[in-house]
Amino acid sequence: MTGITNTRAYGIGAMSRETGVIIETIRYYEKIGLMPDPGRTSGGNRQYSQDHLKRLSFIRHSRDLGFSIHEIRALLSMVDQKDVCCGDVHRLTMQHLGTVRAKITHLQVLERALQDMASECAKGDVPDCPIIESLFEMDGVDPKT
Repeated sequence: MTGITNTRAYGIGAMSRETGVIIETIRYYEKIGLMPDPGRTSGGNRQYSQDHLKRLSFIRHSRDLGFSIHEIRALLSMVDQKDVCCGDVHRLTMQHLGTVRAKITHLQVLERALQDMASECAKGDVPDCPIIESLFEMDGVDPKT
């Protein structure tokens, strides 16, 4: 190894193509401080480094897994402070897993409610629709469960 580092620079469009994150979202992540400000070309265009690319990929993968901006900020803070503790990351991940499981349970309740409503429908040309009536009543369905 010669000690030469990868100094490849990326424009915002290249960052978007490489990571699948749209340009407006990259700018938003910069605005809220998840992404550090990139350097600028003499023309004022953003100039991103390999480190920016890695960080944006981390954020995108985290978002794909449903982590909130707050959770991602906490993870990146640990990384940035070089204070990453696997136990802390595990705790945060388990909390997130609990949230995901609660959402799954809620979606299963919604699925059953929709199945029940659909099963009451004769799918005919009658003016009275039991699905519409169910939506007006919504008895037995708590959208917060």
